Amino acid sequence: MLKNGIVWKDTQGNPLHAHGGYMIFHDGYYYWYGEDRRDNFYVSCYRSQNLTDWEFRNHILTTNSKMEGYRVRTTLMLTTEDGNKVNLERPKVLYNKKTNKFVMWAHFENGKNYLDAAVAIATCDTPDGDFTYHGHFNPYGYMSRDCTLYQEEDGTAYFISASRDNADLHVYRLSDDYMNVDCLVHRLWQG
Repeated sequence: MLKNGIVWKDTQGNPLHAHGGYMIFHDGYYYWYGEDRRDNFYVSCYRSQNLTDWEFRNHILTTNSKMEGYRVRTTLMLTTEDGNKVNLERPKVLYNKKTNKFVMWAHFENGKNYLDAAVAIATCDTPDGDFTYHGHFNPYGYMSRDCTLYQEEDGTAYFISASRDNADLHVYRLSDDYMNVDCLVHRLWQG
């Protein structure tokens, strides 16, 4: 049984580092993705078949992750100019059946202040492998802070994020490959 107020540990007895996380179910396993701010890590992955026993799988995104640009106006940056870490927060991962890729979206900040308010994208062929970082951008020029993903049964996916200094909540439909926003579907709770 999971209990709040205690340090959750993985099957090796180490504390779980998957903060601000997200879970998906794939091929008989639940995969838990979350922030790991220790050392050069950004995102860690654990898996479980019963939601109680969590096996550490990999630090799937680190300062040393492979970087590969994807689109115009995307910035490739996993460390600051002086070598410090940027901030990657609230990582979310979906499996795209069309591309057979696992696609991560996360909140990006530059490591110095919270003025970027951008979204970061990374992909992998497996749920717990080394993800390739594809950079960060602002959807249609808007801020993107606290965020989540949602996937319909037909594979249509949405990115939902706080915008305008957390005054609004934007709902974007994703492109078929989940690598970009296709359109801004709705603005909720406009401030």
